[in-house]
Formats: sequence, structure tokens, C-alpha cells
Amino acid sequence: MPDIDALMQKVAESKGCGTTGGSGKASCGSAAGSGDLPPEIWEKVKNHPCYSEEAHHHYARMHVAVAPACNIQCNYCNRKYDCANESRPGVVSEKLTPEQAARKVLAVASTIPQMTVLGIAGPGDPLANPAKTFKTFELISKTAPDIKLCLSTNGLALPDHVDTIARYNIDHVTITINMIDPEIGAQIYPWIFWNHKRYTGVEAAKLLTEHQLRGLEMLTERGILCKINSVMIPGINDKHLVEVNKAVKSRGAFLHNIMPLISAPEHGTVFGLNGQRGPSAQELKALQDSCEGEMNMMRHCRQCRADAVGLLGEDRSAEFTTDKIMEMEINYDLEGRQAYQALVEQERIAKVEAKQEELATLAGEASDITLLVAVATRGSGLINEHFGHAKEFQVYELSTRGAKFVGHRRVDLYCQGGYGEEESLETIIRAINDCHAVFVAKIGGCPKGDLIKAGIEPVDEFAHEFIEKSAITWFKSYLEKVRSGEITHAERGDAAIRQGALIAAA
Repeated sequence: MPDIDALMQKVAESKGCGTTGGSGKASCGSAAGSGDLPPEIWEKVKNHPCYSEEAHHHYARMHVAVAPACNIQCNYCNRKYDCANESRPGVVSEKLTPEQAARKVLAVASTIPQMTVLGIAGPGDPLANPAKTFKTFELISKTAPDIKLCLSTNGLALPDHVDTIARYNIDHVTITINMIDPEIGAQIYPWIFWNHKRYTGVEAAKLLTEHQLRGLEMLTERGILCKINSVMIPGINDKHLVEVNKAVKSRGAFLHNIMPLISAPEHGTVFGLNGQRGPSAQELKALQDSCEGEMNMMRHCRQCRADAVGLLGEDRSAEFTTDKIMEMEINYDLEGRQAYQALVEQERIAKVEAKQEELATLAGEASDITLLVAVATRGSGLINEHFGHAKEFQVYELSTRGAKFVGHRRVDLYCQGGYGEEESLETIIRAINDCHAVFVAKIGGCPKGDLIKAGIEPVDEFAHEFIEKSAITWFKSYLEKVRSGEITHAERGDAAIRQGALIAAA
């Protein structure tokens, strides 16, 4: 196989910087592969990291913050500007003009050849800022025609802009829909602003849900792929989201992403200040599992900032501030980007083939054991991150059906300038407490001992190998140990979802 890391280094050096270091339902979805989807749909999702779980291991996205105004107020949102150390929607370090955004896209795409998607997601609502939003898309479609265009909206103004969305070839739209019952919506949205008038309470929520569902129908009728984001708010809409799931499926949504509420008090949201809790990892997975019978679920969302850059789970926006990109000599090498992405596809095919080959060895295994494992990875579907350097762990569910990606857990860095931070280790253990094992490229003796005491097996024998193949190999060994009586399988406890992890990298 061609050396993809060497090509990445070569591309990076030519731009003046260096670098370190499926299957799916017939109805499609984030886990679907090329054989599961019609060719025209596969072309739209195969390298879109948000719409394809498989692609998110290999391809990057970026958001540009050109839309500061918003037309609704959500009790879980607090838009912050000039904020560099929070990783959540609505937060940016700087706002951009469309011209600045277009230059930034070219700068990023020239440096990160696996960046395939440009999204506008705020920090307000893109359709509350239509002139800036569509001007940005216009500029980028002319200068970087190979980049997919993506829009995220609350849906209030969506019906008025569907024709414009279609005209600019924006073929991926995400709508945040948290309710279809206005009584529930009134607990989430204090007000909306529509046609120069402010609406509140049930009246506001009724107007919002009508616009959202009508806009969804209009988009899907035009063949535009729609992903639905929903925030799970325990005690308010958690049970109701099953009905939301059915409603959006019936209107042609491609994918449903149920995200945990971020409600840490320091973020200053209404829910954060009134003590509304977010879900536990077990609660979130149970709801996602219950909805998966209706339609496919997205489980790899990172609830990105409105100016995020890079692979999902990383943020390189600090490398591309306005000051820095204005000084950069930009050479948009379309041919070089295509060559790099061709190698990415070869690596991706090798990963899928390795998984299928190992999965075949599970045939005939008779066990109802299902368990979770955590993985430290820097991308490419590999176990390639040191335990102490991990800012998140990806979580896979293992059974005789194979390895299934089910989520991720943000954590604080354990390694802090050459020593281990014990308080961080405690939070890491809480974050993966429902996992039987953690796969790492390398791990020190102290954290290894503490993980074993907590009942989590540290596994470093598969360093730099494919995640799913390695996980299946380990699972077969686990089943053999259970059969032989060497170990006794036991259910693990619940885990905590880390709120608002820092994005500053070490």
C-alpha cells in the first residue's frame, strides 16, 4: 500500500508547514458502505465525515463563522465569541466576512488535503444571516469546486430558502429538531423571532416545529440529504425523541443524530444555571438504540464549535486565524488533493477488508455476550494514540456480530508535560467505566495499574493496527477465556459524559 503518511508530509511541506505524528441498513445511514447505498447517494456521503461513520476516520471538515445572528433562543445555548478553550456549538474565536471565510477555506484545503466538507453552522443561525451565508457558499463554489457544501440550521427560516439552497448545490443540510410537541418545545425555547415579531411559549414552539417539518419535506423532495440533530434533555424531551425520530424518518431524513445536553454551569446557559442535568452514557446509548429500529443513527458527532477545523475529534482552528491566513501563500492544488484522497480510499478499503476477514472468523461463535471497549486513536481507523495523549476515546460495542462504533468520550489529557495527572486519570476512568477494555498504542505502568484495579483491561498489543479487526481478535480471546473459566463475564457500570472538554492540545 502507498505510504499515506509520507505523502501527507510531502504535501504539508510543499505548503510551508510540517505534520507530526460497513455495513448498514438498506435505508442507508452513517454506517453504510458503498454496497448499501445507491451510487448517487454514496458519492454524496463517501467522504463526508458527518454523514458517514466510516468516512469520519479518514476525512476532515471545517466550519466558518460567518453567521453571528440568531432568530431563536435555546435554553441549552450560549453563543460565545473570542473563546478558545470551549468545544461546543455556538462558540468561536473570531467572526469572519464571506471573503475572509473563502480565503480560510482555501488555506485549510491547501494544507489539509483530506478536508472535503465546508459547513456553516453559526455561531448563530446561517439562515438568520442569509446574505453572508450564501455569499460565502458562492465564493467557495467558484474557487474550490471539489469541496462539499453543508448547512446547519434551526429550521425556522428554512422554507423560505430551500430554492436558494438547491441553486447553490448545497446538498447536505442539518436541521436541529428537538420536539414536535409545542408543549415540550416551550420548555426548550423561550422565544423565536419571525417576521419582525417575537413569539414566546407554546405559540413560538408551534410555529418553529411547523417550519422545521415543512422545510425538511421540501429539502428531501429536491433530493437534498438531511441530517436531524436532537439534543437529549433528561426529563424534558428524552422519551419524546422517539416520536421525533418517527416524524423525521417519515419525511425523508437520511440520518438522526441524538446528542447529549451540555449543561455545565460555567457555560452560562439557562439549563446550566438552573441545574438541568445531561444524560449519562448509558441513558444516551439506550435512547439511540431504541431509535435505531426506526432509522439509522449518527453516533460519531463531536458537537463541534462553529469554527472547527480538522478531523472530527480534533480542532486545528488555531493554525488558521485571520492573521495567519492573510500571511500565507496559498496554492490550491486540486490535483494534489485528489491524489491524496485516492490514497485515503486505498487505506479505507484495506481497513474494511481487514475487518471483514476477521469478522468471518467469528462465524459459528455462539454467545450472547455484548460489551464495550474504548480506543485511543488519532484517526485513519487505527489504534495509534498513546493513552496519556488521548483527548477522547472512541467506543465500540463487541458481539458475535462484530465491532460496532457506538460513540466517543471526551477526556482531559493524562500526560501533562512529562508527568501523569492523577485527577485526570480519575475522570478518564469515569468516562470509560462502562468499557471492559481500552485499546492504546502505548501506556505507562501507573495508569495501567489503576485501570486494572477499576476492572478495565489495558490492551497495547495491537498498536498501529486497524481498530475493528483488532477488537474482534481481542473479543474472540475474551470469549475463549470465559468458556475456559479463566474469567467470569460481568456487566460494567454506567459512565459519565464529559462536559465541555478543553480543546487546547498538548
